[in-house]
Amino acid sequence: MIEKRLQGLRQQQVAQGLDCVALIPGANLRYLTGLNLLLSERPLVLFLPREGRPVFLAPNLETPHIEAHLPFEVEFFTYNDEEGPQSAFERACRALNLAGKRLGVEFLNMRALEVRHLEQYAPGCQILDAEGALSELRMIKDAEEIELMRQAIRITEQALHKAANAIQPGRTDLEIAAELKIAFLQAGAQGMSFDPIVVAGPESASPHAVPSGRRIEPGDLVIIDCGVTYQGYAADITRTFAVGPIAPQLERVYEIVKEANAAGRAAVRPGIPAQEVDRAARQVIAQAGYGEYFLHRTGHGLGLGIHEPPYIVEGNEELLRPGMTFTIEPGIYLPNRGGVRIEDDVLVTPQGAETLTTFPRDQL
Repeated sequence: MIEKRLQGLRQQQVAQGLDCVALIPGANLRYLTGLNLLLSERPLVLFLPREGRPVFLAPNLETPHIEAHLPFEVEFFTYNDEEGPQSAFERACRALNLAGKRLGVEFLNMRALEVRHLEQYAPGCQILDAEGALSELRMIKDAEEIELMRQAIRITEQALHKAANAIQPGRTDLEIAAELKIAFLQAGAQGMSFDPIVVAGPESASPHAVPSGRRIEPGDLVIIDCGVTYQGYAADITRTFAVGPIAPQLERVYEIVKEANAAGRAAVRPGIPAQEVDRAARQVIAQAGYGEYFLHRTGHGLGLGIHEPPYIVEGNEELLRPGMTFTIEPGIYLPNRGGVRIEDDVLVTPQGAETLTTFPRDQL
């Protein structure tokens, strides 16, 4: 599996004219090596040249673990804390003959720390964006990846049921978030996709608000946006819960968002541009008169990254293909009143689409 992915990267390097690609700890390195390494103040860089042997620059305390688990051979350039990484960068750049070459890096991940060393020890090197090449590899999930995502979703939904049952007037959003995290661990989560969003009442009108300690009141809407990781693969689910009877306007908004979610999921099929899914969901909300209160794109890709291509947004003409996985998460956010978001995880299939999330959408 790893060798097939590396072959795909080499093909992308040829197509984009990249002499070498440099990766630091994160989703791309994990995808191409299976290694889940910590990003820290100690630089760690895997160099994958288009031709020749890969090079791993790493602190010496990390090399035994890397050697034991890396599924292919590399040449190591190591350093200790006393000497620092400068010499290792110089030796690695010289061995790879990077001076004047075209080096692809992760523009969304690579830090100035590593870039400065590369500029110093590979003079004339062109540092280029490799995000397109890397995302092209990761965008289509294989059967094993999809099964890992299914497991992450199963764990998330099991914990979400427990958290939903804990929502009561007088309890705080922080308490519900704590219940959710405990339930994640009890259900077998290996990590969280992100710190859960649990917000109630007027605060739910902010899409990325965080728990504040506010007490839940009768008539509130409570948004829970959460997900766990399983062997690196993420789930991402949002549901909105009513605390007793709510205002008629909020009832209507909930039904509109639920309809928009269904329209977005129904639009998914191979061969259509990603923006058409956004348009299908957004049209429902706009025609209901709430278009200005839908503040974000309809969805984002999901996998080893919690946000990755394809992005389900106006202007993205990328054609959907079987194996793509992404969210459908329309929302309406009324200032000082409350918000509604309903988010599902979707897989593009040869016949159309499969909604991987199964948590009920009728919460009123």
